[in-house]
Amino acid sequence: MTTAETGRQGERAAAEYLRSRGYEICAMNWRQGRYELDIVARKGGRLHFVEVKTRRSGSLTPPEAAITPRKFRSLHRAASCYMAFAGGDYEAQFDLAAVEAMPDGKLHVTLTENAMEYHW
Repeated sequence: MTTAETGRQGERAAAEYLRSRGYEICAMNWRQGRYELDIVARKGGRLHFVEVKTRRSGSLTPPEAAITPRKFRSLHRAASCYMAFAGGDYEAQFDLAAVEAMPDGKLHVTLTENAMEYHW
């Protein structure tokens, strides 16, 4: 399986995980120009911009390490663009879905809410 296929599989697993916990998926792989968001979900009047990071089990770099200040600035710009595009008056937060691909093919999803603090 290629890295891109693993990533897509992780995004699908994260979306199912969110759905099973009462989130409504508003968009997946949303793109506008150079901006991209993995998952936009809504729950309880709040928009969740969920960055999905998938790693194979035993990877030297944990998914959380991929959220750098530069990546966060990029996500913030994308989220601002999405909110202008979609309209609505929602509180927003940035979450991280860390997906670990196990050797047996199973995927383990861990959601970290407010993984990236930002005051709108």
